[in-house]
Amino acid sequence: MSEKNKLHTGELYLPGDKEITDYQTQCLERLYEYNATRPGEYAKRTALLKMMFATIGEGCYIEPPFHSNFGGAHCHFGKMVYANFNLTLVDDTHIYVGDNTMFGPNVTVATAGHPIEPSLRLDVYQYNIPVHIGRNCWIGAGAIILPGVTIGDNTVIGAGSVVTNDIPEGVVAFGNPCRVRREISEHDRKIYFRHKQIPQELIDKYDLNRKAVRGGK
Repeated sequence: MSEKNKLHTGELYLPGDKEITDYQTQCLERLYEYNATRPGEYAKRTALLKMMFATIGEGCYIEPPFHSNFGGAHCHFGKMVYANFNLTLVDDTHIYVGDNTMFGPNVTVATAGHPIEPSLRLDVYQYNIPVHIGRNCWIGAGAIILPGVTIGDNTVIGAGSVVTNDIPEGVVAFGNPCRVRREISEHDRKIYFRHKQIPQELIDKYDLNRKAVRGGK
């Protein structure tokens, strides 16, 4: 098996292999072009993302500068995904992100790892494990998501968190290491920040009272 074929198998491989680096350089050329676009070139950015990503849904937007080992070539985004400045995708293997998920500034999602054994690291061996992020998640500023992690739908990851293990759906989680702190609850259907109340017209529009009664998320 070639080294390039091991990108997505979880096996140890050598990332400096010429077939890999030639492929990676092609991807990074498109990433460079994306980051060089002007603020008003929205249509060009959209077209480039469709070329760069493995799959990407309608309405996605990534604010430059955007950093990615393979320029998004192994990334699968749903619809209406938004990422603020300095999103870093270590996409040596697949990263899956569901519809309507948001990334704060300076978030890192990493799929690549290196052996603990020093002699293997001297020869720069690497392995890659995919990451899955659900629908309608909010990943706070500066969060780091490590290889192999799955985050469930509708979950909030607090700013600065280091996510080392799976996080279920419908929760607020934060910390280093990131841990579930509470479920998203009736309180969140009334209060959006500290003591600031959600306006009644929005409660009515989104039927938040009924959701609270039936325990919906």
